Amino acid sequence: MIKCVVYHAVVVIFLEFFAWGLLTTPMLTVLHETFPQHTFLMNGLIQGVKGLLSFMSAPLIGALSDVWGRRSFLLVTVFFTCAPIPLMRLSPWWYFAMISMSGAFSVTFSVIFAYVADVTDERERSTAYGLVSATFAASLVTSPAIGAYLSAWYGDNLVVLVATLIALADICFILLAVPESLPDKMRLNTWGAPISWEQADPFTSLRKVGQDSTVLLICITVFLSYLPEAGQYSSFFLYLRQVINFSSTTIAVFIGVVGILSIVAQTLFLTLLMRTLGNKNTVLLGLGFQILQLAWYGFGSEPWMMWAAGAVAAMSSITFPAVSALVSQSADPDKQGVVQGMITGIRGLCNGLGPALYGFVFFLFNVELNTMDPIQGDYNIDPLPLHSPTERALIPGPPFLLGACTVVIAFLVALFIPEKPTCSSSSSHDEDTPPTASDEDFEPLLQDSIV
Repeated sequence: MIKCVVYHAVVVIFLEFFAWGLLTTPMLTVLHETFPQHTFLMNGLIQGVKGLLSFMSAPLIGALSDVWGRRSFLLVTVFFTCAPIPLMRLSPWWYFAMISMSGAFSVTFSVIFAYVADVTDERERSTAYGLVSATFAASLVTSPAIGAYLSAWYGDNLVVLVATLIALADICFILLAVPESLPDKMRLNTWGAPISWEQADPFTSLRKVGQDSTVLLICITVFLSYLPEAGQYSSFFLYLRQVINFSSTTIAVFIGVVGILSIVAQTLFLTLLMRTLGNKNTVLLGLGFQILQLAWYGFGSEPWMMWAAGAVAAMSSITFPAVSALVSQSADPDKQGVVQGMITGIRGLCNGLGPALYGFVFFLFNVELNTMDPIQGDYNIDPLPLHSPTERALIPGPPFLLGACTVVIAFLVALFIPEKPTCSSSSSHDEDTPPTASDEDFEPLLQDSIV
Protein backbone atom coordinates (compact mmCIF):
# COMPACT_ATOMS: atom_id res chain seq x y z
CA MET A 1 0.00 0.00 0.00
CA ILE A 2 1.52 3.31 -1.10
CA LYS A 3 1.92 5.74 1.79
CA CYS A 4 -0.09 8.95 1.72
CA VAL A 5 3.08 11.05 1.78
CA VAL A 6 3.92 9.81 -1.72
CA TYR A 7 0.89 11.65 -3.05
CA HIS A 8 2.45 14.97 -2.07
CA ALA A 9 5.20 14.20 -4.58
CA VAL A 10 2.57 13.24 -7.15
CA VAL A 11 0.77 16.58 -6.80
CA VAL A 12 4.02 18.56 -7.10
CA ILE A 13 4.99 16.77 -10.33
CA PHE A 14 1.49 17.02 -11.78
CA LEU A 15 1.12 20.77 -11.28
CA GLU A 16 4.60 21.59 -12.58
CA PHE A 17 4.28 19.67 -15.83
CA PHE A 18 0.60 20.51 -16.30
CA ALA A 19 1.62 24.18 -16.36
CA TRP A 20 4.26 23.48 -19.01
CA GLY A 21 1.90 21.21 -20.96
CA LEU A 22 -0.52 24.12 -21.38
CA LEU A 23 2.25 25.97 -23.22
CA THR A 24 2.75 23.32 -25.92
CA THR A 25 0.84 25.25 -28.59
CA PRO A 26 2.05 28.78 -27.64
CA MET A 27 5.60 27.42 -27.44
CA LEU A 28 5.49 26.27 -31.07
CA THR A 29 4.18 29.68 -32.08
CA VAL A 30 6.76 31.70 -30.16
CA LEU A 31 9.61 29.41 -31.18
CA HIS A 32 8.82 29.75 -34.89
CA GLU A 33 8.18 33.50 -34.70
CA THR A 34 11.39 34.17 -32.75
CA PHE A 35 13.60 31.89 -34.87
CA PRO A 36 11.95 31.65 -38.32
CA GLN A 37 15.13 30.18 -39.82
CA HIS A 38 16.66 26.92 -38.57
CA THR A 39 14.05 26.49 -35.87
CA PHE A 40 15.08 22.91 -35.10
CA LEU A 41 18.70 23.94 -34.62
CA MET A 42 17.87 26.89 -32.34
CA ASN A 43 15.53 24.71 -30.32
CA GLY A 44 18.35 22.19 -29.94
CA LEU A 45 20.75 24.92 -28.80
CA ILE A 46 18.34 26.26 -26.18
CA GLN A 47 17.55 22.82 -24.84
CA GLY A 48 21.24 21.92 -25.03
CA VAL A 49 22.30 24.73 -22.69
CA LYS A 50 19.48 23.83 -20.31
CA GLY A 51 20.45 20.17 -20.33
CA LEU A 52 24.13 20.90 -19.77
CA LEU A 53 23.35 23.08 -16.75
CA SER A 54 21.02 20.40 -15.40
CA PHE A 55 23.81 17.84 -15.76
CA MET A 56 26.24 20.11 -13.91
CA SER A 57 23.91 20.96 -11.02
CA ALA A 58 22.04 17.71 -10.39
CA PRO A 59 24.72 16.03 -8.19
CA LEU A 60 25.11 19.15 -6.02
CA ILE A 61 21.37 19.58 -5.50
CA GLY A 62 21.00 15.86 -4.79
CA ALA A 63 23.81 15.92 -2.24
CA LEU A 64 22.47 19.06 -0.56
CA SER A 65 19.02 17.53 -0.30
CA ASP A 66 20.59 14.55 1.50
CA VAL A 67 21.92 16.97 4.13
CA TRP A 68 19.34 19.75 4.38
CA GLY A 69 16.18 17.89 3.44
CA ARG A 70 14.01 17.47 0.34
CA ARG A 71 11.26 20.04 0.91
CA SER A 72 13.39 23.17 0.53
CA PHE A 73 14.95 21.87 -2.67
CA LEU A 74 11.56 20.92 -4.09
CA LEU A 75 10.62 24.55 -3.58
CA VAL A 76 13.79 25.84 -5.26
CA THR A 77 13.62 23.51 -8.26
CA VAL A 78 9.92 24.11 -8.95
CA PHE A 79 10.28 27.89 -8.56
CA PHE A 80 13.19 28.26 -10.98
CA THR A 81 11.85 25.70 -13.46
CA CYS A 82 8.58 27.63 -13.75
CA ALA A 83 10.15 31.12 -13.58
CA PRO A 84 10.38 31.54 -17.40
CA ILE A 85 6.62 30.97 -17.95
CA PRO A 86 5.37 34.58 -17.56
CA LEU A 87 8.16 35.84 -19.81
CA MET A 88 6.78 34.01 -22.86
CA ARG A 89 4.54 36.92 -23.89
CA LEU A 90 6.51 39.70 -22.20
CA SER A 91 9.81 39.09 -23.96
CA PRO A 92 10.44 35.96 -26.08
CA TRP A 93 14.20 36.49 -26.09
CA TRP A 94 14.30 36.70 -22.29
CA TYR A 95 11.94 33.72 -22.16
CA PHE A 96 14.30 31.47 -24.12
CA ALA A 97 17.30 32.83 -22.20
CA MET A 98 15.59 32.02 -18.89
CA ILE A 99 14.66 28.53 -20.13
CA SER A 100 18.34 27.91 -20.81
CA MET A 101 19.45 29.28 -17.44
CA SER A 102 16.71 27.44 -15.54
CA GLY A 103 18.47 24.20 -16.36
CA ALA A 104 20.65 24.79 -13.30
CA PHE A 105 17.59 24.02 -11.15
CA SER A 106 15.49 21.84 -13.48
CA VAL A 107 16.16 18.65 -11.55
CA THR A 108 12.82 18.24 -9.80
CA PHE A 109 12.69 14.54 -10.66
CA SER A 110 15.92 13.76 -8.78
CA VAL A 111 14.59 15.37 -5.60
CA ILE A 112 11.16 13.75 -6.07
CA PHE A 113 12.62 10.26 -6.50
CA ALA A 114 14.81 10.79 -3.42
CA TYR A 115 11.69 11.99 -1.57
CA VAL A 116 9.83 8.83 -2.58
CA ALA A 117 12.78 6.67 -1.52
CA ASP A 118 12.65 8.32 1.93
CA VAL A 119 9.02 7.40 2.57
CA THR A 120 8.76 3.94 0.97
CA ASP A 121 10.37 0.59 1.57
CA GLU A 122 12.08 -1.37 -1.18
CA ARG A 123 9.07 -3.57 -1.98
CA GLU A 124 6.74 -0.68 -2.76
CA ARG A 125 9.33 1.69 -4.21
CA SER A 126 9.04 0.53 -7.83
CA THR A 127 5.27 1.00 -7.67
CA ALA A 128 5.74 4.48 -6.22
CA TYR A 129 8.23 5.39 -8.94
CA GLY A 130 5.76 4.16 -11.54
CA LEU A 131 3.05 6.32 -9.96
CA VAL A 132 5.26 9.41 -10.16
CA SER A 133 6.19 8.72 -13.79
CA ALA A 134 2.55 8.03 -14.62
CA THR A 135 1.66 11.37 -13.07
CA PHE A 136 4.06 13.04 -15.46
CA ALA A 137 2.18 11.36 -18.31
CA ALA A 138 -1.16 12.29 -16.75
CA SER A 139 -0.17 15.95 -16.66
CA LEU A 140 0.19 15.80 -20.45
CA VAL A 141 -3.11 14.01 -21.11
CA THR A 142 -5.31 17.10 -21.21
CA SER A 143 -3.03 20.12 -20.76
CA PRO A 144 -1.84 20.44 -24.41
CA ALA A 145 -5.44 20.13 -25.65
CA ILE A 146 -6.63 22.70 -23.11
CA GLY A 147 -3.77 24.99 -24.06
CA ALA A 148 -4.54 24.63 -27.79
CA TYR A 149 -8.23 25.39 -27.18
CA LEU A 150 -7.55 28.44 -25.01
CA SER A 151 -4.94 29.70 -27.47
CA ALA A 152 -7.29 29.34 -30.45
CA TRP A 153 -10.25 31.09 -28.82
CA TYR A 154 -8.78 33.47 -26.27
CA GLY A 155 -5.17 34.00 -27.32
CA ASP A 156 -1.81 32.98 -25.95
CA ASN A 157 -1.85 35.60 -23.20
CA LEU A 158 -4.59 33.75 -21.32
CA VAL A 159 -2.74 30.43 -21.66
CA VAL A 160 0.41 31.96 -20.20
CA LEU A 161 -1.60 33.51 -17.36
CA VAL A 162 -3.27 30.19 -16.48
CA ALA A 163 0.08 28.37 -16.59
CA THR A 164 1.63 31.00 -14.32
CA LEU A 165 -1.20 30.65 -11.79
CA ILE A 166 -0.84 26.86 -11.75
CA ALA A 167 2.91 27.20 -11.16
CA LEU A 168 2.22 29.56 -8.26
CA ALA A 169 -0.28 27.06 -6.86
CA ASP A 170 2.42 24.38 -7.00
CA ILE A 171 4.82 26.60 -5.04
CA CYS A 172 2.14 27.37 -2.44
CA PHE A 173 1.34 23.66 -2.12
CA ILE A 174 4.98 22.88 -1.31
CA LEU A 175 5.11 25.70 1.25
CA LEU A 176 1.86 24.82 2.99
CA ALA A 177 1.21 21.10 2.56
CA VAL A 178 4.36 19.11 1.71
CA PRO A 179 6.06 17.60 4.79
CA GLU A 180 9.77 16.97 5.04
CA SER A 181 10.55 13.36 4.09
CA LEU A 182 14.11 13.08 5.39
CA PRO A 183 13.98 11.78 8.98
CA ASP A 184 14.95 14.30 11.66
CA LYS A 185 17.59 11.96 13.04
CA MET A 186 19.27 11.71 9.65
CA ARG A 187 19.19 15.47 9.12
CA LEU A 188 20.56 16.15 12.64
CA ASN A 189 23.44 13.76 12.01
CA THR A 190 24.39 15.46 8.77
CA TRP A 191 23.39 19.10 9.41
CA GLY A 192 26.38 21.35 9.00
CA ALA A 193 28.42 18.62 7.34
CA PRO A 194 30.54 20.09 4.54
CA ILE A 195 29.65 19.37 0.93
CA SER A 196 32.88 18.65 -0.87
CA TRP A 197 33.67 19.54 -4.46
CA GLU A 198 33.92 15.81 -5.11
CA GLN A 199 30.22 15.43 -4.31
CA ALA A 200 29.16 18.42 -6.40
CA ASP A 201 31.34 17.75 -9.44
CA PRO A 202 29.29 15.75 -12.00
CA PHE A 203 32.44 14.51 -13.69
CA THR A 204 33.65 13.11 -10.38
CA SER A 205 30.36 11.26 -10.19
CA LEU A 206 30.97 9.88 -13.66
CA ARG A 207 34.46 8.78 -12.65
CA LYS A 208 32.97 7.02 -9.63
CA VAL A 209 30.51 5.31 -11.94
CA GLY A 210 33.43 3.63 -13.64
CA GLN A 211 34.49 2.08 -10.34
CA ASP A 212 31.22 0.20 -9.97
CA SER A 213 30.36 -2.17 -12.78
CA THR A 214 26.68 -2.44 -11.90
CA VAL A 215 26.02 1.28 -11.71
CA LEU A 216 28.19 1.82 -14.80
CA LEU A 217 25.96 -0.52 -16.80
CA ILE A 218 22.82 1.18 -15.49
CA CYS A 219 24.15 4.65 -16.36
CA ILE A 220 25.19 3.61 -19.87
CA THR A 221 21.73 2.12 -20.37
CA VAL A 222 20.08 5.34 -19.16
CA PHE A 223 22.27 7.48 -21.42
CA LEU A 224 21.79 5.44 -24.60
CA SER A 225 18.04 5.01 -24.09
CA TYR A 226 17.21 8.53 -22.93
CA LEU A 227 19.31 10.32 -25.57
CA PRO A 228 16.83 9.57 -28.40
CA GLU A 229 13.87 10.07 -26.05
CA ALA A 230 15.06 13.58 -25.18
CA GLY A 231 15.57 14.44 -28.84
CA GLN A 232 12.17 13.02 -29.71
CA TYR A 233 10.41 14.95 -26.97
CA SER A 234 11.92 18.26 -28.10
CA SER A 235 10.98 17.97 -31.77
CA PHE A 236 8.20 15.41 -32.13
CA PHE A 237 5.26 17.85 -32.11
CA LEU A 238 6.93 19.89 -34.86
CA TYR A 239 7.63 16.66 -36.75
CA LEU A 240 4.00 15.53 -36.58
CA ARG A 241 2.75 18.84 -37.89
CA GLN A 242 5.27 19.30 -40.67
CA VAL A 243 6.11 15.83 -41.95
CA ILE A 244 3.00 13.81 -41.09
CA ASN A 245 0.61 16.77 -41.65
CA PHE A 246 -1.16 16.45 -38.28
CA SER A 247 -3.33 19.42 -37.40
CA SER A 248 -2.78 21.10 -34.04
CA THR A 249 -6.05 19.63 -32.76
CA THR A 250 -4.93 16.14 -33.78
CA ILE A 251 -1.58 16.64 -32.05
CA ALA A 252 -3.37 17.56 -28.82
CA VAL A 253 -5.57 14.46 -29.07
CA PHE A 254 -2.52 12.32 -29.86
CA ILE A 255 -0.73 13.57 -26.72
CA GLY A 256 -3.83 12.85 -24.65
CA VAL A 257 -4.29 9.30 -25.93
CA VAL A 258 -0.62 8.38 -25.52
CA GLY A 259 -0.66 9.96 -22.08
CA ILE A 260 -3.63 7.85 -20.97
CA LEU A 261 -1.98 4.69 -22.28
CA SER A 262 1.25 5.65 -20.49
CA ILE A 263 -0.65 6.02 -17.21
CA VAL A 264 -2.05 2.51 -17.61
CA ALA A 265 1.39 1.16 -18.53
CA GLN A 266 3.18 2.81 -15.59
CA THR A 267 0.62 1.86 -12.96
CA LEU A 268 -1.15 -1.38 -13.82
CA PHE A 269 1.36 -3.05 -16.16
CA LEU A 270 4.51 -1.82 -14.42
CA THR A 271 3.50 -3.25 -11.05
CA LEU A 272 2.50 -6.55 -12.65
CA LEU A 273 5.70 -6.80 -14.67
CA MET A 274 7.89 -5.93 -11.68
CA ARG A 275 6.34 -8.73 -9.63
CA THR A 276 6.44 -11.35 -12.38
CA LEU A 277 9.55 -10.49 -14.39
CA GLY A 278 11.69 -8.52 -11.95
CA ASN A 279 13.38 -5.14 -12.39
CA LYS A 280 15.96 -6.12 -14.99
CA ASN A 281 13.58 -7.94 -17.32
CA THR A 282 11.09 -5.07 -17.03
CA VAL A 283 13.83 -2.68 -18.16
CA LEU A 284 14.66 -4.97 -21.10
CA LEU A 285 11.00 -5.17 -22.10
CA GLY A 286 10.68 -1.39 -22.00
CA LEU A 287 13.78 -1.01 -24.16
CA GLY A 288 12.36 -3.49 -26.66
CA PHE A 289 9.18 -1.42 -26.97
CA GLN A 290 11.28 1.72 -27.40
CA ILE A 291 13.25 0.19 -30.29
CA LEU A 292 10.02 -0.75 -32.05
CA GLN A 293 8.51 2.67 -31.41
CA LEU A 294 11.50 4.63 -32.77
CA ALA A 295 11.81 2.42 -35.85
CA TRP A 296 8.10 2.89 -36.54
CA TYR A 297 8.40 6.66 -36.16
CA GLY A 298 11.41 6.66 -38.49
CA PHE A 299 9.85 4.67 -41.32
CA GLY A 300 6.24 5.73 -40.79
CA SER A 301 4.79 8.12 -43.34
CA GLU A 302 1.06 7.73 -42.67
CA PRO A 303 -0.96 9.06 -39.72
CA TRP A 304 -2.15 5.60 -38.64
CA MET A 305 1.47 4.53 -38.26
CA MET A 306 2.07 7.36 -35.81
CA TRP A 307 -0.95 6.32 -33.78
CA ALA A 308 0.23 2.70 -33.65
CA ALA A 309 3.76 3.76 -32.72
CA GLY A 310 2.31 6.03 -30.03
CA ALA A 311 0.65 3.02 -28.38
CA VAL A 312 4.03 1.24 -28.36
CA ALA A 313 5.64 4.41 -26.96
CA ALA A 314 3.26 4.24 -24.00
CA MET A 315 4.57 0.78 -23.13
CA SER A 316 8.18 1.94 -23.48
CA SER A 317 7.52 4.49 -20.71
CA ILE A 318 7.97 1.74 -18.11
CA THR A 319 11.74 1.80 -18.63
CA PHE A 320 12.79 4.75 -16.48
CA PRO A 321 10.79 3.96 -13.31
CA ALA A 322 12.11 0.39 -13.54
CA VAL A 323 15.68 1.71 -13.87
CA SER A 324 15.15 4.11 -10.93
CA ALA A 325 13.92 1.26 -8.75
CA LEU A 326 16.88 -0.88 -9.82
CA VAL A 327 19.50 1.74 -8.95
CA SER A 328 17.79 2.69 -5.67
CA GLN A 329 18.37 -0.85 -4.40
CA SER A 330 22.10 -0.08 -4.27
CA ALA A 331 21.76 3.17 -2.34
CA ASP A 332 22.26 3.84 1.33
CA PRO A 333 19.11 5.55 2.69
CA ASP A 334 20.99 8.84 3.17
CA LYS A 335 22.52 8.68 -0.33
CA GLN A 336 19.30 8.44 -2.35
CA GLY A 337 19.58 12.09 -3.37
CA VAL A 338 23.12 11.60 -4.66
CA VAL A 339 22.23 8.49 -6.63
CA GLN A 340 19.02 9.84 -8.13
CA GLY A 341 20.80 13.14 -8.78
CA MET A 342 23.45 11.27 -10.74
CA ILE A 343 20.83 9.53 -12.87
CA THR A 344 18.93 12.77 -13.37
CA GLY A 345 22.20 14.46 -14.29
CA ILE A 346 22.76 11.92 -17.05
CA ARG A 347 19.23 12.56 -18.24
CA GLY A 348 20.00 16.28 -18.13
CA LEU A 349 23.04 15.71 -20.31
CA CYS A 350 20.80 13.79 -22.72
CA ASN A 351 18.31 16.67 -22.63
CA GLY A 352 21.11 18.81 -24.01
CA LEU A 353 22.64 16.42 -26.52
CA GLY A 354 19.39 14.81 -27.73
CA PRO A 355 17.64 17.91 -29.10
CA ALA A 356 20.88 19.17 -30.64
CA LEU A 357 21.49 15.80 -32.29
CA TYR A 358 17.96 15.54 -33.63
CA GLY A 359 17.98 19.13 -34.86
CA PHE A 360 21.30 18.60 -36.65
CA VAL A 361 20.12 15.36 -38.31
CA PHE A 362 16.85 17.00 -39.39
CA PHE A 363 18.94 19.84 -40.84
CA LEU A 364 21.22 17.41 -42.70
CA PHE A 365 18.19 15.75 -44.30
CA ASN A 366 16.59 19.10 -45.21
CA VAL A 367 13.69 18.76 -42.79
CA GLU A 368 13.22 22.32 -41.61
CA LEU A 369 10.43 24.64 -40.55
CA ASN A 370 11.17 27.34 -43.10
CA THR A 371 9.00 25.37 -45.55
CA MET A 372 5.94 25.94 -43.37
CA ASP A 373 3.26 28.54 -43.67
CA PRO A 374 3.86 31.31 -41.15
CA ILE A 375 2.12 30.70 -37.84
CA GLN A 376 -0.25 33.55 -37.19
CA GLY A 377 -0.32 35.33 -33.87
CA ASP A 378 -4.01 34.51 -33.41
CA TYR A 379 -3.14 30.87 -34.18
CA ASN A 380 -4.51 29.15 -37.22
CA ILE A 381 -5.95 25.91 -35.88
CA ASP A 382 -4.79 23.76 -38.82
CA PRO A 383 -1.49 25.06 -40.22
CA LEU A 384 -0.09 22.71 -42.88
CA PRO A 385 3.26 22.75 -44.70
CA LEU A 386 3.51 24.14 -48.21
CA HIS A 387 5.76 21.31 -49.31
CA SER A 388 6.08 18.02 -47.51
CA PRO A 389 9.71 17.09 -46.77
CA THR A 390 8.80 13.46 -47.41
CA GLU A 391 8.92 14.29 -51.11
CA ARG A 392 12.67 14.93 -50.74
CA ALA A 393 13.66 12.16 -48.34
CA LEU A 394 13.43 8.40 -48.64
CA ILE A 395 13.21 8.09 -44.84
CA PRO A 396 10.66 10.47 -43.26
CA GLY A 397 12.30 10.51 -39.81
CA PRO A 398 16.05 9.77 -39.96
CA PRO A 399 16.79 10.90 -36.36
CA PHE A 400 14.33 8.31 -35.03
CA LEU A 401 16.15 5.50 -36.83
CA LEU A 402 19.45 6.73 -35.37
CA GLY A 403 17.77 6.70 -31.96
CA ALA A 404 16.57 3.14 -32.49
CA CYS A 405 20.17 2.08 -33.11
CA THR A 406 21.35 3.63 -29.82
CA VAL A 407 18.55 1.88 -27.91
CA VAL A 408 19.60 -1.45 -29.46
CA ILE A 409 23.04 -0.87 -27.92
CA ALA A 410 21.36 0.09 -24.62
CA PHE A 411 19.44 -3.20 -24.72
CA LEU A 412 22.66 -5.17 -25.20
CA VAL A 413 24.30 -3.32 -22.29
CA ALA A 414 21.28 -3.90 -20.04
CA LEU A 415 21.56 -7.65 -20.59
CA PHE A 416 24.63 -7.60 -18.34
CA ILE A 417 23.00 -5.72 -15.43
CA PRO A 418 22.57 -8.01 -12.38
CA GLU A 419 18.96 -8.48 -11.32
CA LYS A 420 19.88 -7.16 -7.86
CA PRO A 421 23.25 -5.48 -7.24
CA THR A 422 25.52 -7.52 -5.00
CA CYS A 423 29.19 -7.85 -4.20
CA SER A 424 31.46 -10.47 -2.72
CA SER A 425 30.65 -9.64 0.90
CA SER A 426 26.92 -9.70 0.37
CA SER A 427 26.73 -13.44 0.77
CA SER A 428 27.02 -13.05 4.52
CA HIS A 429 23.89 -10.91 4.66
CA ASP A 430 20.33 -12.06 4.48
CA GLU A 431 18.89 -11.12 1.10
CA ASP A 432 15.69 -9.92 2.69
CA THR A 433 17.36 -7.79 5.37
CA PRO A 434 16.91 -4.09 4.64
CA PRO A 435 20.20 -2.22 4.23
CA THR A 436 21.44 0.06 6.97
CA ALA A 437 24.08 2.74 7.12
CA SER A 438 26.51 0.28 8.75
CA ASP A 439 26.22 -2.44 6.13
CA GLU A 440 29.48 -3.23 4.39
CA ASP A 441 28.08 -4.52 1.13
CA PHE A 442 27.33 -1.23 -0.59
CA GLU A 443 28.80 -0.51 -3.99
CA PRO A 444 31.88 1.80 -3.96
CA LEU A 445 30.03 4.58 -5.75
CA LEU A 446 27.49 4.90 -2.98
CA GLN A 447 29.99 5.21 -0.13
CA ASP A 448 30.81 8.68 1.10
CA SER A 449 33.06 9.33 4.07
CA ILE A 450 31.90 12.91 4.58
CA VAL A 451 28.10 12.77 4.69
